[in-house]
Amino acid sequence: MELPAGFRVSGFHCGLKQNPDVPDISLFVSDRPAVAAGVYTKNVVVAAPVILDRQRTPSGNMRAIIANSGNANACTGRRGMDDAEEMTSLTAAACGVDPGEVLVMSTGIIGEYLPMEKVSRGINEAAKSLDRHPNNYVDAARGLMTTDTVHKLGTRLVEIDKRTVRIVGLAKGAGMIGPKMATLLAVVVTDAPLAPNDAQEMIGDVCDTTFNCVSVDGHTSTNDSMLMLANGASGGELLVVAELDVFRENLRELCTELARDIAGDGEGASHRITVLVRGCASQSDARKIAGTIANSPLVKTAVAGADPNWGRMLSAAGYAGVEFAAESVNLYMNGTLLYKQGAPVAFSDEEVSRMMGQSFDIEIRLELSEGDAEARFWTSDLTAEYVRINADYHT
Repeated sequence: MELPAGFRVSGFHCGLKQNPDVPDISLFVSDRPAVAAGVYTKNVVVAAPVILDRQRTPSGNMRAIIANSGNANACTGRRGMDDAEEMTSLTAAACGVDPGEVLVMSTGIIGEYLPMEKVSRGINEAAKSLDRHPNNYVDAARGLMTTDTVHKLGTRLVEIDKRTVRIVGLAKGAGMIGPKMATLLAVVVTDAPLAPNDAQEMIGDVCDTTFNCVSVDGHTSTNDSMLMLANGASGGELLVVAELDVFRENLRELCTELARDIAGDGEGASHRITVLVRGCASQSDARKIAGTIANSPLVKTAVAGADPNWGRMLSAAGYAGVEFAAESVNLYMNGTLLYKQGAPVAFSDEEVSRMMGQSFDIEIRLELSEGDAEARFWTSDLTAEYVRINADYHT
């Protein structure tokens, strides 16, 4: 694993989660001042860490991110803000930086106060464990998890103008996933030299076509945050113009990978679903249709049951709020044509159902004739296990 220069990370269990083998504190530290940028939830009810981080990004002088899982520190009033600020102070003291140079992330149960004695111990122990080793990045990724079954971690090595730039992305997400800064935490660290405004514009653009195009249940949370630290340790002048474009597309590929991992790890999921809509008058229209299909409980349960019920998919497209010529639509399932030019076509229900049952990845492709725009959404199917997980999550 190629890791960015000038960063040390760690993950530690402090008791916020019941399982002592799973980290619940993640710490990311840059050895030099770093540019920071952030994208946050669109929910009007936001957690204390979101309020704090919005005030501090974009920035050209950030040193650390402290994150906890198991407790969202959301809907916790003035005490919640005090606790978020204390987390920055504890991190600053443990890492030898200023409290104003620290960002905070939290995820977990809403409406419970943080047990700050445990958090304080966790931050101090995490600071002692900081390292550049790949295993530390795995621990940090695991420290972000709540109902995730696997950690999400990806890397990119990019050659830009005869210099090597490294990017690492970590994310959590399995449930409460809805595409308005999809319900997740994501951290990107890179040794690329970026200007604050460029970094902020870039992650907003990348997030819009990746994390904002993943939906498990359409539920936008209070804590959704994507943070990026870029410390310039790869050397050279700030990336500009074509260099920024190369970096942006590699970041987009990395975040696409993480978004697909989140959809595939949807709570109780037995299938990962890609909804691809082509031939729209605008990308906005394509996204509306793709998102409506992706969020349809009837579509999701049909996939869970390996049922090629194309009528559910077509009708979902029809109520997306986009005008299109219904008689021109083609609909495919993993490449098999199910519906053509406004009429059903002959296909074997048994063969398509068998294919769906044997495939983890399912692609629903809808082709219209309104233009050249297209959009892609990632989601998961809806199973009885999803209901069990969320019915039992708190109590």
